[in-house]
Amino acid sequence: MSQTARVRSIPVISIEADCLPEAWEKAVLAVWDNGLEVRTQYDRPHDPPSRDATVMITVTDPFKEPRIHKNFPGGPEELEAYRQEVVAGIHDHWIDPAAGKWTYTYHERLFSYCPVEQIRSADSPKPFSAVDQIGYIIDYLSHAGHSRRAQAITWMPTADPQTDDPPCLQRIWCRIIESDTGRWSLNMNTHWRSRDLYKAWFMNVYALTDLQRTIAEKIAEKRGEPVAVGRYVDISDSLHIYGSYLDEAAVEVEKMRQSPFTERSWQTTHPAFEMMTLEAREKLARDPDWYARPRH
Repeated sequence: MSQTARVRSIPVISIEADCLPEAWEKAVLAVWDNGLEVRTQYDRPHDPPSRDATVMITVTDPFKEPRIHKNFPGGPEELEAYRQEVVAGIHDHWIDPAAGKWTYTYHERLFSYCPVEQIRSADSPKPFSAVDQIGYIIDYLSHAGHSRRAQAITWMPTADPQTDDPPCLQRIWCRIIESDTGRWSLNMNTHWRSRDLYKAWFMNVYALTDLQRTIAEKIAEKRGEPVAVGRYVDISDSLHIYGSYLDEAAVEVEKMRQSPFTERSWQTTHPAFEMMTLEAREKLARDPDWYARPRH
């Protein structure tokens, strides 16, 4: 008597939360409990399998307080440096593939997308002009807020498949929605091919929602009417907790099970958070290179 083999599949998980700390905790717990155990190309011989899932996370109000999780692997200084890296491009000068340095930043791909070989080749016969994709989103939605065409991409087929660290963020999509009361809000979706849930997700989303806020403000300026920050949707093809730090994550998981996320969260007005963020801004203003973080 033959038996049909059970087909293993990547779980598909949907999560909804009101704010960023709640979303991160719900996602960690969901992938911890339901993620597929699977090995990765980064594993060391003794590492256990990672836990992995395809996940869509909806944050209904990205700027609702509390906005900061105290226990994500990092701190206010790292958070501010990463925010400025994505939104303001303070680390774009680290891009230098020929010297073995970064091949991209999200800011460069979003605000100045241009084929790498054209950027580096002064004698190129057909140089491409860099494309400000965020500027395009702002301009397009300012006069056609209902459009479904306002998107920005990061993937570069001529360069990224050959690198050791290709972009995780793939695409940003935005649309303006009018409420029943006549107020406008900017909805944003981001799509990621791969994501370190435990160590990178919170920093990623903190920065991307700040970019959402920036886009909404600039559209409001062009339209001459308020545009609020609407819901944020985060889609990851592979959202994972690496086996190499399951023991570290397990400590945080137990806290999440035993008490509400609000016990591990800060409002952005918390004195400690404000002080450390201000110090980070002062350091970055003097020297953008003071914080050399690992690539997320």
